[in-house]
Amino acid sequence: MQIDCIGLFVNNMEAMVKFYRDVIGLKTNWNGDPNADFEAGKCRLIMFGRKDFENMVSKEFNYPKGLNGTMEIAFSLQSYDDVDKEYKRLIDLGVASVFSPTTMPWGQRTCYVADPEGNLLEIGSFGA
Repeated sequence: MQIDCIGLFVNNMEAMVKFYRDVIGLKTNWNGDPNADFEAGKCRLIMFGRKDFENMVSKEFNYPKGLNGTMEIAFSLQSYDDVDKEYKRLIDLGVASVFSPTTMPWGQRTCYVADPEGNLLEIGSFGA
């Protein structure tokens, strides 16, 4: 098996689509439907409105509030410099910082930011 996509169940579809499309730069053809599909390299990122999903499966779910330490979406860049530049770009756009760029003992330069609903995004590189 291989991972085809990562899915997020979201409160505010419009804000989340705008963030991942306009700030992060993923491509989507979202037209206001209850779900959105983004191109993200070999994997896709999909979103579904929480209430729409609960109605579809006739179940109610609990969701984390604030910063979501349940999972992360990791983006890989070519170089350490790219990590620093992307982090600065995102912070300059008002994205919430979680962890500033740091070179880890295992050789990865990494940082974390949060999307509008508190999901963690890792931006990292193993290439100096």
